[in-house]
This record gives sequence, structure tokens and C-alpha cells, in this order.
Amino acid sequence: MKTVEPPPKTPTRLVSLDVFRGATIAAMILVNTAGGWPGAWAQLKHSPWHGWTFTDTIFPSFLWIAGVAMTLSFARRVEKGEGRRRLLLHALRRAAILFALGLLVYEFPHFDLKHLRIPGVLQRIAVCYFLGAVLFLYCGRRAIAIWTAALLAVYWILVKLVPVPGVGAGMLDSPAGSLPQYVDLLLLRGFLYTPTWDPEGIVSTLPALATLLFGVMAGYLLRSDRDAGAKTAWMFTAGNALLIAGAILNIWLPINKNLWSSSFSVFMAGVSMSVFAFCYWVLDVQGWKRWSRPFAILGMNAIAVYMLSELGDSALQRIPTAAGPLHRTLFARYTALFGPGLDSAVWGLSFDAVCFVVAWALYRRGWFLRA
Repeated sequence: MKTVEPPPKTPTRLVSLDVFRGATIAAMILVNTAGGWPGAWAQLKHSPWHGWTFTDTIFPSFLWIAGVAMTLSFARRVEKGEGRRRLLLHALRRAAILFALGLLVYEFPHFDLKHLRIPGVLQRIAVCYFLGAVLFLYCGRRAIAIWTAALLAVYWILVKLVPVPGVGAGMLDSPAGSLPQYVDLLLLRGFLYTPTWDPEGIVSTLPALATLLFGVMAGYLLRSDRDAGAKTAWMFTAGNALLIAGAILNIWLPINKNLWSSSFSVFMAGVSMSVFAFCYWVLDVQGWKRWSRPFAILGMNAIAVYMLSELGDSALQRIPTAAGPLHRTLFARYTALFGPGLDSAVWGLSFDAVCFVVAWALYRRGWFLRA
């Protein structure tokens, strides 16, 4: 059986990657459970259209982390002699499980298959993970860089130059009339987030895949023979360069999470790279780890924590005597004292605390949910 040529020696497990993943999970729980309440802070909600908020940094961070983790994990397995076919089957199985879990999240607890939402967060991660695995296994690092640039360029050309019937080309000021909406309505009508729009649609998966590939390239850097200081410097440099590039591209194609615009993909890759570089330097290079233990525990059971938070919040919201009365009784009454928005933020942090207790219990027993 033909094997993949192994990259340089695998580093020991990166605490920084677990911590970054755990911090991203914690941020996701906070914004998902706090951002829906009236008066929630703007940074705990997605940007209505163009622009970005703290909330908009979370999903691309997951994709970027998936790219890094895939590179390190596959490299270790390559060193053990595993071939492309086995790794590809592993990627397909993992993607299928993530896709199924994504369908479960959106259907729970009613399971109305007539209005099944096919796109979604885990579904997009699943598709990007599998396609990223194919590219990683059959392309070198130079080809990965070319694919990343090509995906961003092709998406830009599609949304700016391909005309939508009856509307024209380049309509990006709202979902209506945009090419991503047209394609989704053509192929997935009735299976979207709303009757006419889905932010995790088909066309915008192209630049989302590029986001994951930025993580793959960061994984290559971490696998290199450079010393830790040089790796940190390169990540900070690359992260800031991507931030600047994304800000410049925003002039012609606005940063937009709903569209996952090419500028959004580049800018958010810069955010992820810069934040991770800081975590890597503090945790894996300097060894200052004690403060990060809660995030590492969350990160080591990310799928279980994600499912718990999504299904738990969904169940509470659907019980008339649960979420609303709890929120009003425990938190909303203090809004006037501490200012609007604090009640929803504390509600989200409380949800974080509950999820951490469960993650800690699973960690103590050595139980880890792996897709």
C-alpha cells in the first residue's frame, strides 16, 4: 500500500491547541446562549450584515483549529505507516458523524423532517474537514497554498461577476439577489435556516474551506524544524499580515460572515493565527499552563460540550416554564442595577459553568467523545 510521505517529526501534544479550542467552545456557548435575549450586548450577536463582531470570530476559529489538528493528527498516523486510503476513510467517517450530529442539533426535539435544515455549523465543518483531508493527503504544502488562494479568488469572481437571473451580478448588500442565495434556493429550497436564506449555504463553503486550509498551513509551520521562538514569530507575522490583507480586501469585498466573503476568510484566519500564536508562546514555549486548565478540559471534549450546550439550550428554550422564568428570576431583575446586557452575559457564563462541570466530570473519568 502506498503511504503518504511523512512530514518532519511530530511535536508533543500542543496544550495551546486544546486551550484555544476550549476557549473557542466557551465563547461559542456564551454567545449562543446570551445573544438571543433582548438587550444583549452587540458583541454577543452576529453582525447584521457587513462588518464583524466578537461573535463572528468563533466559527472561523473552529475551522482553522480543525485544519491545524488534522495536519498534526494525520502526520502522526503517517509516521506509523498508515496509507492514504485508510486516512481518507477515517476522514469520511468523521465527516459523516459530524454531519449527522449537525442535523440532530437543528432537528431536536421535534424532528420535523419535512423542514430539515441541511446546511449548518457542524455540517459545514464536516464538509470542509473531508475536502481538506483530501487536499492534505494528495497535495503538498505549495499546492495547499495555491488551492487556498484559488478558492478565495473563485468565490470572489462568482459573487461579483456571475449574474443572478432577473437581478444581475454583484448584489451583496443583502441576501436578496446574491448568488449564494440563488444557488441555495435553487438546490435546497425548503431545507434552509430561513425560507429564503442560510448563512452556511453551498457557495460560501468555498471560502470556508480556505479558512480550514489556512489552519493546515499553520500546522505545516508547527511541524517544521524551526525552533519555538521562530515558529511564534512566523505565526505572529503571518497573522498580522492576514489581518492587514483582510482589511484591505474589505475595501472591494466587505468582510461579511453571512456571505463568508473572501475578505472575511482572510481576516479571520489572521485573528485565529494571532490568538493561537499568543497561546502557543505562553503555554507551550513559556510553560505558563496552570491558568489554562479549564479551557484545556473543555477543548479535549469539544464535541461532547458542543452537543450538550446546543441540545441543553434548545430543550430549555422549548420548555415554557424553564428558560424564560429562570432568566427573569435569576438575572433579568438585576439589569437596571448593572446596566442592560449584563443579565444575558451572566446567563451565558452560567451556561458555560454548567458545561464545564460536565466536561470536568468526563475528564476525571477519562471519557472523551471522538467523532
